[in-house]
Parts: sequence; C-alpha cells; structure tokens
Amino acid sequence: MSRVVVIGAGLAGLATACHLSGSGHDVTLIEAEDAPGGRAGQIVRDGFRFDTGPTVLTMRSLLEDVVGAAGGDLDALLPMQRLDPAYRATYSDGSEILVRHGHEAMRAEIAEKSGAADAAAFDRFVPWLKRLYEVEMPHFIDANFDTPLDLVRNPRAAASLVTMGGFGRLGPAVKRRFIDDRLRRLFTFQAMYAGLPPSSALAIYAVITYMDCIEGVYFPDGGMAAVPHALAKAATDNGVDLRLGQKVTRVLRRPDGPVAGVEIDAGPIKGSEKLMADAVVCTLDLPVAYRHLLPDLAPPRVVRTGDYSPSAVVWHVGARGDLPAGARHHNIHFADAWDSSFDALIKQGRMMPDPSRLVTIPSLTDPTAAPDGAHTLYVLEPAPNLDGVVDWRTQRGRTREELLAFLEREGYPTDIVTEELVDPLDWQAQGMERGTPFALAHTFAQTGPFRPSNVEKRLPGFFFAGSGTVPGVGVPMVLVSGRLAAERVTSYLPTVPRRQPRITTTEGAA
Repeated sequence: MSRVVVIGAGLAGLATACHLSGSGHDVTLIEAEDAPGGRAGQIVRDGFRFDTGPTVLTMRSLLEDVVGAAGGDLDALLPMQRLDPAYRATYSDGSEILVRHGHEAMRAEIAEKSGAADAAAFDRFVPWLKRLYEVEMPHFIDANFDTPLDLVRNPRAAASLVTMGGFGRLGPAVKRRFIDDRLRRLFTFQAMYAGLPPSSALAIYAVITYMDCIEGVYFPDGGMAAVPHALAKAATDNGVDLRLGQKVTRVLRRPDGPVAGVEIDAGPIKGSEKLMADAVVCTLDLPVAYRHLLPDLAPPRVVRTGDYSPSAVVWHVGARGDLPAGARHHNIHFADAWDSSFDALIKQGRMMPDPSRLVTIPSLTDPTAAPDGAHTLYVLEPAPNLDGVVDWRTQRGRTREELLAFLEREGYPTDIVTEELVDPLDWQAQGMERGTPFALAHTFAQTGPFRPSNVEKRLPGFFFAGSGTVPGVGVPMVLVSGRLAAERVTSYLPTVPRRQPRITTTEGAA
C-alpha cells in the first residue's frame, strides 16, 4: 500500500484524502488548526455561531462523489435542506426578485416581476446554461491538463463551446437575452466568484449561474462548517489518519530528487517527527507553499505575476432584534451603480463607490445559530485585494460604520451583542495571498491549462489541490481539485519503488 501525505484539512484536502483512501492508499491528513475546515471554519461566541468561510453551497452531487469515494453516505453524514428561494435580490428602486427553485417557479417569478418576454427568454436561457455545463464539466473543469493543446483533445466539445458563445463575454451574452436590467445583474453577478466583472468575464462562467440558479442552493444542518466535519468523518471512517494541531515544517526529499515525505511539528510535547511518504499533496495557497515549503524552487510565472481576484470585507454580527419583512437566508442588495463600481474595484483597486452587498442570515434557517430574540448575520462587501490602493489601517473602521449604516437603512437588527470583522489584512494573516480568499482571477490566461498546474514536475511526487490550482475557486471547484489531485497521485505512484533511502530536507516551514 502506497503512503500519501495531504497537507491541509480544508475542503480540498479532505476531498483529496477521501478519493485517495477510496483508491486504496494509506493517507495521512495533516492540519495545523485544531479542527478540520480550513477556510470553511466557524466561530462560536456569546451564543452565536458564525460560518467564517463560504456561505453558499451548491452542486450537492459533488459532495456525494467525495463522500461516496470513501464509502460514506452523504444523507447520513450531512443532512441538509434546499433553500427556496435560493436568494432574495433587492434593488435600489425598492423592488425585489426571488431566485426560486425549479424552472416553472422561476419562470413564474420572472413573468410576474419582469414580464412575459423575459419569462420566454428564461425558457431559452436555461437550456443554454445546462448545455454549457454539460460540455464544460467533463471536458474543461473536471479534467487534468498537461499542455494547452489539451484544450482541443475533444474537438467536438471545444467546437460546441465556440458555437454557444462560451468564449464571448458573459455580460453581453446575458444582456442580449433579457430586457429587464435587474435580471441581467441577477444572472451575471456570479462572475465575481471568478474574480472578474460580468462585462469582461468569459461566458463560460455562466456555469456558476447554472450551479446557483438551476441546480439549487443548500444549507447543511449545523451550518457550513458541518461540511468539512462530514468529509472528515467519511475519510477517517475509511482509514485516513487525520492529525489536527500539527504543522508541516519541511518537505523531505530523496537524494535522487523525488519527494520522500514531510517533517511535522506536533507541538511542545511530541516535538518534530519525520513522516515518510511516496507522495505529498499540498493545499496551501500556492505562493505560500512555495515560500515556506519549496523555497529553492521558483514559483510558476503566473503565481508570481498573475492577476489576483478582488477580496472582500466580511462582518460577522450577532445582534438582538427582528429581521426586515421579506428577509431570506441569502439576501443580495444590488446598488444602483454597476459597471463603474466594478471599474473602481478591479481596475483602480479602490472601494466600490456604490457597493452591492450580500447579507446571509443562518439563524433564519437554523434558530440554534443565535440565542432567542437574536440573529446571526454574515455581511459581505467586495473589496480590493492588497495590490490595491486602500490603506486598511484607516479603511477598516470606516467600512464598519458604512456597513452598520447599511444594516440600519435596510431594517436589519443592529443591537450588536458580538461581532468580528475580517478585512484583506486578516485574510493575508490566515495564509491567503494578496489578502484575498478567492486566489487567482479566472482570466482566460489563468484558466484551464494556463492556471498553475497541480503537478510540481521539478519535485516528483509533489502535487497541489485547492483554489489556486485547477480547476479554480469556489466550493464545487475545490472539491473537484481534490479528485484531480488524487488522480495525479494514483498515476504517479506505480512508478515509485518502495524503498526508504537516505533523505534530505527542503528548508522552510508552513
């Protein structure tokens, strides 16, 4: 049985471990924190429970794949409910549109709010989204690439994307289909997940719209942090050795070049330990991994000089009081300005002058997330990453006051009991390059085979998973990244002789 070490028990690392254990490998999963989750963490304070990472869960089938690979049952490990509506969208004119589950329900909502023409346009829009997804997922997302030529290894799929306008721009593609500008925003804001404004994002990223608006949005019992705990249970039930509170400090190498394992710091009592392995999968942000674990290897050019996604300010608020009428689990408050706000954010590195914001209210769906008479609010505003011109030493307090005024204006409770504000400097302190939790932006030159590879060819046996490598950012994508990394490991290991030669170390710590 081959031995594999996975660094980091976030969603990518957990997915990798589940797939590898299902393939018969002996897997050790090492996590520096005291609980699995990585970016999908949780804060429990003063009777409130805050999910600190992603709040939108889509593509339940991908979770089934991960858990099933380890022999687990998703229904038993991770009970969840579908949110209907998935979102409540409000606009500066006081109107609102609900994103309803199911074609007919959403069509009826559009007919009522936007008219018969846009309802008919929705009938044509859904098959286009579905076809994009069906072509992209197996051929361009859930696939490993070795060279850019792999883009055309399935010429029919590539031709289909061209024919469907997948390499055009998302904003114009949706604008051509709908009259109501509110719908145009509702079906393109997801480009922000890819780190791009809708006007310049490739239309292929409409697959994110498909995941949100067609496949549906879910909420797990116990909050989003229940996801990594469920994956950890599936992994450990299948034999994965999960080591919490331990930190990888070195990568070990054989004299002839390949990886030989890792050295870990297990704390003041246990001290350091060398853990031998035939392969290592690292889920740290790639620039961080190269700085701390592979300091003798120059990172790929795209890692060093690429365009990183915008960041976000997230304000976790536990407050007493009632919610505004009509509030739902996920509430998107679209501002009046659109293109000019994206220009300020992405092109100029400034705060959006008229920001759109997301307010998620977990306690509305799960009352145990807050004490009686109170609610848990997750308030997100897009912000520049640390390449921008914002001085967060002064902007932090200003942004908090602006968010408080926004909550008051929209009728949310503001009798604050406890709070936690996270800005780009905080994301950076958590190990996220340029202070963004969204990694490299999904420009064409940073997508597919042009994104940093999940193979470090200069160190045989060393692989990557997570949002910084293929296929990219978001819960569905990092789950896929774990499977792709596991495939790489399984392809590599038959070539590795089972021996334990003298080892050397790569200086550094992470």
